[in-house]
Amino acid sequence: MDSVEKIPLEGKSGVGVLDRAVLILSFLSESAPASLVEVVAGTGLPRPTAYRLLSALEAHHLVVREGGRYSLGLRLLGWGNRAAGALDLVEAAQPVLVSLRDETGESTQLYVREGDRRMCVAAAERVSGLKDAVPVGAVLPLERGSAGKVLLAWAEDGEKHRDAGELVEIRNRGWAESIAEREEGVASVSAPVLGADGHIRAAVCASGPVSRLGEHPGKKLYRYVVAAARGIENTLRS
Repeated sequence: MDSVEKIPLEGKSGVGVLDRAVLILSFLSESAPASLVEVVAGTGLPRPTAYRLLSALEAHHLVVREGGRYSLGLRLLGWGNRAAGALDLVEAAQPVLVSLRDETGESTQLYVREGDRRMCVAAAERVSGLKDAVPVGAVLPLERGSAGKVLLAWAEDGEKHRDAGELVEIRNRGWAESIAEREEGVASVSAPVLGADGHIRAAVCASGPVSRLGEHPGKKLYRYVVAAARGIENTLRS
């Protein structure tokens, strides 16, 4: 490597150590394998900072060092494969979420489980009127809201949950509803999206104000939400 162009840092989070670690990973994604001197020159980081962060990234298998030169670690490959594997789910869900929104007149979302939380990975919002906006990327509690209950009800460890009785009822019924659990005045109905192996992949959800959906939103929405879940499954298997 005869010359090194300094890599700019985009999308600063305000968490300095994280931003600097991402800066190093970004540099290595374009310039690996690289020596410590080259990492310092390419990122503009002080040598002690670069060395400390490289050592930490190496400890987490995000960076590997061979012969004094650093490259991206294989753990990133595993994470990347998981992210790529989720793309088919999002692509299959997006048109279904739009159809579900148009059929019900409510905002629709798709959630996946991330440890003890859930993340919105796709959504279709109402074009007018009172909305219940959940942005893509939002991380929400797993134990509050119908989508979280669905993700727990079909989880392998669901029977160990303190609300196991309720989760069994949800699984037997095939869908869940919630009223003002995650947010005051908001109701929702969710159903599971299952993989070909029968394991849960996501929860599809329709949500809106209690003033529109009433105290029993499932009566109005469950047929549409369950049909949407089956539609996503069929697309994934086709």
